[in-house]
Parts: sequence; C-alpha cells; structure tokens
Amino acid sequence: MGGYFGAVSHRDVVLDVFFGTDYHSHLGTRRGGMVTFDPGHGFNRSIHNIENTPFRTKFEDDLDKLHGLAGIGCISATDPQPLMVRSHLGLYAILTVGAIRNADELLERYFTNHKHQFMAMSSGKVNCTEIVAALINEKQDLVEGILHAQNSIEGSLTLLILTDKGEIIAARDKMGRLPVLIGKNEDGHCVSFESFAYHKVGYTDAYELGPNEIVRITADGYETISPAGDKMKICGFLWTYYGYPNSNYEGKNVEVMRYRNGEIMARDEAARGETPDVDYVAGVPDSGIPHAIGYANESDKPFARPFVKYTPTWPRSFMSSNQDVRSRVAKMKQIPVPELIEGKKLLFVDDSIVRGTQLQETVSFLYDSGAKEVHMRSACPPIMYGCKYLNFSRNRSDMELLVRRTVQELEGDEGQKHLEEYADCNTERGQCLLKTICEQFGFSSLGYQSVEGLLEAIGIDKDKVCTYCWTGKE
Repeated sequence: MGGYFGAVSHRDVVLDVFFGTDYHSHLGTRRGGMVTFDPGHGFNRSIHNIENTPFRTKFEDDLDKLHGLAGIGCISATDPQPLMVRSHLGLYAILTVGAIRNADELLERYFTNHKHQFMAMSSGKVNCTEIVAALINEKQDLVEGILHAQNSIEGSLTLLILTDKGEIIAARDKMGRLPVLIGKNEDGHCVSFESFAYHKVGYTDAYELGPNEIVRITADGYETISPAGDKMKICGFLWTYYGYPNSNYEGKNVEVMRYRNGEIMARDEAARGETPDVDYVAGVPDSGIPHAIGYANESDKPFARPFVKYTPTWPRSFMSSNQDVRSRVAKMKQIPVPELIEGKKLLFVDDSIVRGTQLQETVSFLYDSGAKEVHMRSACPPIMYGCKYLNFSRNRSDMELLVRRTVQELEGDEGQKHLEEYADCNTERGQCLLKTICEQFGFSSLGYQSVEGLLEAIGIDKDKVCTYCWTGKE
C-alpha cells in the first residue's frame, strides 16, 4: 500500500508535511520520502529506508534543510519516492500509490519503440513511479499525461505532483480505488490520503476528489482541471482493515463502520441460530477490536481483552518480507491475561483471514494459555482472489490464500470452479469449508461476514465499492 500528504501555503510547510506524512506510517514501512519547493532555492528532497526505524526518527535530522512554501511526502510499501523528473513538461517531483500489473509490458514497449532507458534499482526492477513519469512525459501537458498514464496501466494509479511553480497536482485513480482529500486553513491547503492526518496538523475538510478527477492546489485554493468520472470502485478494505479509525472516506467513518460491521455479523448469526455460548468476545489486535466491540454489543456478550500486543519495541512486524520473522515477532508480541483465558470460552473477531499463518500462531497461543474454546470470526468475507489493483497484500499466488488452498485440498481443480458456493456459508460447500478450516486450526466454530453484510456496514452505494478479492468481479 502506501500513503501521501502534501501542502502548499503562504508560510513554510515542512512541519505540516513531516507530521502529515508520518501519520500515514500504518500504510507502509519500506521507504519514506519528502520533497519541498522554495522559489528562491528550488527543490530539496530526502528519502530513507524505514523498514527498521520509524519515519519520524529517520527524517527529524532533515528538517533543517527541507524548507519551502510547498511540499509533498509519502510512505511507500514498495519503491523509493518521491522522484525528481526533468522533461519538456518542466522540473517536477512525483509520488504514486497503487499497482502497475503490466510494468514489464510497458517497459518492453519503451525498449522496442523508443530506445528508452530506465534507472534500475538494486533488485534489477524499475521504479514504478519512474514508469508513470515516462508515460506522463509522452504527452504535451501534465493533465493529458496523467490521464494517459492512468489509461495505460493495468492496476491503479493515484498520484501527487509538485511543480516548479510551487503548485500541487493531485490525481485520484480513474476508478477511485483510494481516497484523495483536500484540507484548508487560513494560510493554505493540503492534500492527504487520511483525513485525520490533516485535522491533526490544523486543517479542516475542504473537498474530496471524485474518481479520475485531477485538481490543482495552491495556497489560495484548488480547482478541478480534469473532471471526475461517473464510475467508482473504492476499496472495501479501507474500512475493514487498513484505514485508520479516525478517518472518513466518502463520508463514512472507519471506526463507526467497524462497530456496525460487528453488529451486523452478530445480528445475522443470531437470525440463523448460530451464536455460540461464550464467556467473552474479543478482537484480534488492533483492527479486529472495533469489529469485536460491535459484535459484543449486538450479541449482549461481555467484551474483554484476553491478550494484548506488546508494541513499544515491535510495532510494525506485519510488513516484514520474511514470513518466519513475521510469525516469530507476532508470537513475541502476544502477552496473555491468564485470568481472562484459563478455562474460558472465547470468541475472537479478526479484521480478515488471509493466509492464516499468524492466526494459527494466535490460536495455538490461546490454547497453550488455557482457553477452553476458541471461536473465530472474520470481519470480511472469505478472500478468494489476490488484489489486482493495490499492493496491500504480498500474495504471489491465489493458492497462498487460506480459503483457496483449502478448496484445492478438498476438491482439487474442480473446487476452483465453485468458489461462489464455497464463499456462501449457507451452501453445502460453504459449510464444508468452514468445518475443514475449524479442524485444521482447532476452532470451536468459524464464521465469515457476508458480502451483503459488509456493504451494508460501509453504507455507500454497493456498486461503488470494489469487492474483487471476495467475489472476483470487477
């Protein structure tokens, strides 16, 4: 994934960009970058590896050199950025968030038709933001170039450009898969992924871009320079998992949605007569907790925290690329409250179940700590497909997904033809899937939120929410 923040003002914005970008650290932990522009001194840029050190710590020493009336910053889960680009369109800084699934094809086209060259990273891969810049530079102005880039890639593309005029150009993905929000204060304007980020640095809500919309932002205001489209597919995972609790997307708050989502799960289970008799309802920290609060409130079961995560020294293990490290750190972070586990029947709600690796560690930990029963609920439907549009998952194959792997074990290739049935707990295949996973993990029971329940909890037009990873439908 990744996050972004930019500001342009009549005063120096370096601290706004610094803190605004830092507030996106939950969206990625590989690279961080900031670039500022001052009319008298031009651009200043800094990029750091933040895999083992927080963004704020890495960039504090850079603040003395990063001055200007405009700036942009990003947290990146993939490539180093922002990049500086010089072309016939001028000198500008650019950052991108999204995914380019046809990067190799685009590169081959350049090598064949243009005798072009790209700077290679140590891995040999080309920075995706550089590919986007090359596409933009094929056209005669930035707006035409951005639209061309968005239409050329397979995946998604949201971007910020800081020009040598001290303006920010913000472009939301053509299907609006991620949010782009504008804030304002008495001195200027900002642009952000997370709304709470600009609230915390003194801005108020001003505008939310529509899908495919491009906006020019200056200290004095903002203007649409390419209109919004009429189709949107914003990512449903924004609310269930990686969005921050304080943020709002399309007018819907993340934390409120999660409470509502848990309530709907409990309501629907009760209607089916499937609510288990448990001592406590709990959430898998951290994003599972509000879903669990909603479930507990609706089911009239006590909410508790049978274990907590120790985060002062291990706050960010979920982004490690080494699965063994991720699993070990996840285990080290789990600190039990024995009085709430020993001999107790527990129902846990997690934000999602993807591969199931860390979940296996959690269940084993609970039983080893004396739990009598462990019931598991997923706050989203069974994940059947790897995301094609955003880099929020590291899956290289759909068969890394717990549900797809289990279907393959049950029926082989034939089972892959019946994924819609397996995703529905009311079908025979759906019940078989739940039973098999329960036996594998030692769950006393297992339940998934339905697509319909999830969309009800989000509360916007269902046709505007991307559900591809659950349904396979674009």
